[in-house]
Amino acid sequence: MTQFTEEVLVIIKRIPYGKVMSYGQVARFAGNNRGARQVVRILHSMSLKYNLPWHRIINSKGKISITDTRYAAIQRELLIAEGVEVSEDGYVDISIYGV
Repeated sequence: MTQFTEEVLVIIKRIPYGKVMSYGQVARFAGNNRGARQVVRILHSMSLKYNLPWHRIINSKGKISITDTRYAAIQRELLIAEGVEVSEDGYVDISIYGV
């Protein structure tokens, strides 16, 4: 496992309950300003194995970006259960709920 991947895992695990981060933010905090797509791949392949709070990751516009409608709905419900306001079309106000 690369150092970047290890850092990403730690950062995602530390996102507080009721807060969100973007893929790009996670990448920057892990030391790679251009690693947002790598964060996507890490989440996709390691969320279950490492019990990551994957639902706390959104895109830079504050939107749920999962294209599968079933998983997007699950992400929305998990965020709402944590007290995060999510619009019907999947937007979160990062200025309020961002880390």
